[in-house]
Amino acid sequence: MQPIQRVAIVGAGNMGSGIAQKTAQEEFDVQMVDREQQWVDRGQGIIRDFLSEAVERRIFSPAQVEAIQERITGVVGVENTARDTDLVIEAVFEDFDIKTAVFNTLDKACGPDTILASNTSSLSVNALAEATGRADRFVGLHFFYHPAKNRLVEVIPAKSSSPETVEKVVQYCKMLGKVVIVCADRPGFVVNRFFVPWLNEACLLLQEGVASAAQIDAAACKAFRIGLGPFGLMNLTGPPIALHSTDYLSEQLHTPRYNGAQNLRDLIDANEQWKIEGEESYSDEQYATISERLYGVVFGVAAQIVDEGVCSMEDVDRGAKVGLRWARGPFELMNKVGVAASCRMAQSYADLAAESDHSRAWTVPDFFIEQGDEDWSFSTVDTSIDNGIAMVTINRPEAMNALNETVVSQLGVALDKVNANDSVHTIVLDGAGKAFVAGADVKFFVDKIRADAIPDIVEFTTNGHIVLDKLESSSKTTVALTTGLALGGGLELALACDYRIGTRRTQFRFPETSIGIYPGLGGSQRPARICGIPAARWAVLAGNFMDASTAADLGLITHLVDVSGVNACVSQLAKSGKPVNKYPGHPANPESAVASFARTFYADENMSNLMAGICPTGFDAEDKNVSRQLKSLSRTAPHGLLMASNLIDECAHTDLTRGLQLELDGLTEIFSTADSLEGLSALIEGRRPTYTNT
Repeated sequence: MQPIQRVAIVGAGNMGSGIAQKTAQEEFDVQMVDREQQWVDRGQGIIRDFLSEAVERRIFSPAQVEAIQERITGVVGVENTARDTDLVIEAVFEDFDIKTAVFNTLDKACGPDTILASNTSSLSVNALAEATGRADRFVGLHFFYHPAKNRLVEVIPAKSSSPETVEKVVQYCKMLGKVVIVCADRPGFVVNRFFVPWLNEACLLLQEGVASAAQIDAAACKAFRIGLGPFGLMNLTGPPIALHSTDYLSEQLHTPRYNGAQNLRDLIDANEQWKIEGEESYSDEQYATISERLYGVVFGVAAQIVDEGVCSMEDVDRGAKVGLRWARGPFELMNKVGVAASCRMAQSYADLAAESDHSRAWTVPDFFIEQGDEDWSFSTVDTSIDNGIAMVTINRPEAMNALNETVVSQLGVALDKVNANDSVHTIVLDGAGKAFVAGADVKFFVDKIRADAIPDIVEFTTNGHIVLDKLESSSKTTVALTTGLALGGGLELALACDYRIGTRRTQFRFPETSIGIYPGLGGSQRPARICGIPAARWAVLAGNFMDASTAADLGLITHLVDVSGVNACVSQLAKSGKPVNKYPGHPANPESAVASFARTFYADENMSNLMAGICPTGFDAEDKNVSRQLKSLSRTAPHGLLMASNLIDECAHTDLTRGLQLELDGLTEIFSTADSLEGLSALIEGRRPTYTNT
């Protein structure tokens, strides 16, 4: 399957230009299409201003911005969209007739293989598909504002969409670094289905005189752990959008309770915004009323979404956390509040809805009622099997797939099942979203250290070793798709596999010594056995970032391919079987610049000087590469650096099993240091640590 590379965006407004910008940032070829030159120019200007701000904030360099802009070609006239475009995303006004007119033109202009998509927050995807002339090569997309920043996208297949079309569009969205929710075509899809009624319910609370807008915002911020309440959000995005959305849901779902509140209509007629200044403090009674009403609508609608098969409860929560930046999703909030209490709140909202339409059209699903007061349980690991290849995906993209107790436990269960399945010959490990696995959940470590519960850290890490051994000792061929970010524990997880496939977007790093600890899931052992001790010192002790080519030169990536070649590479490795020598003990490309430098700079005879912060004899401390290494080493925790160095040295005269045990044996010592708490806390707090342990 040839992946998408040439993308056209029709509509150069705020959404269209944002999608075009993000697509170009991720190195796709982009056409930005509009009906007049002035609108194309305006879109280019929006992108230029956005990227200029990114340069000022040092997100991009001027050279990167120039390259991004060069990948965007302005096109005047939908009929002039290039025939060989792989994907066209329509992002014009939310009007069915306007969109279908655009698709009629695109159907004539584009080649037969071009996929058409509509960026829509409300319109029926199935109806749009039928209007395109190529219903099998059509999907709905719902990007969230601002599309260059917000990581969520909802992918809505039409009933007619071919599996290949959906797969290619999902892959494109993942290449943008998006967290993807694939959902059914129902009004509001996922996030707007519960978010829009939440906004309208806040308006009704104000209209009823329960509290002021400032008080409702403050109470909502506390209840949902968010930074901006419903009225502040409406002021930011525009009250007319809220009214249009809630009226649409009311009509499509036959729910009069969702009719836009009169005070919202009056506000728009007066061309005003909500007055959210003023006293924010509220009484306990006010908080109870506000929180229970807002909880009730969100909890009930979230359950309806799952009951109707729109998506899973995990994806509902993912939408809230990634798209809306809520601290917890609806189902996680129910666990916190209590599932039985949450159901009672939803039932109370159902009573209010019944008063609005004198019926019971808005109901609480049976599965919610039958759950009682038992917490919801969530899946973070998904498994699918096709032609003997088991795809095991860590599906926690809202947290960059970080390893916590739940993920490790569920991953272990999944690996047990596929290892025991005689029909499976290959296990492919993947991470949902942009990252493979961005390390372990650091907050867990900090909480345990502060609670004087270091044995819990040891137990968690020991369980991690057990899970990694299910890959290490598997009779199946094991492959890690490290096609994104792999840090710390995530990289250690990948190194337990037989092979690691990377693309140009791959990035590796061991950050542990710079955050007060050492790699404890095999990071002190497997790199040295793969690429040799000097190269492992370069990677682990100094915590150097590795791009794809560097990781391939060292052998940490075994197969570096184009994005289009990932599936073919998996198939070839499945046929080849397990490697003859998983641990060669030297870099894959010994003559590469990084391997040559590591071999000399991190040689045995230089280590005493390096550990003391002294430039080794024969090297110029002013040399850019040398000074970078010395600077990185100076920013590590001394005790963590020493323990990591000693553990790497053990690779010269111990086997892997013994080396891994030594890692575990040192955990209590390293996590008992003041530097471990300082380094881990600094990472969470976004500051540079100050180390005192020597």
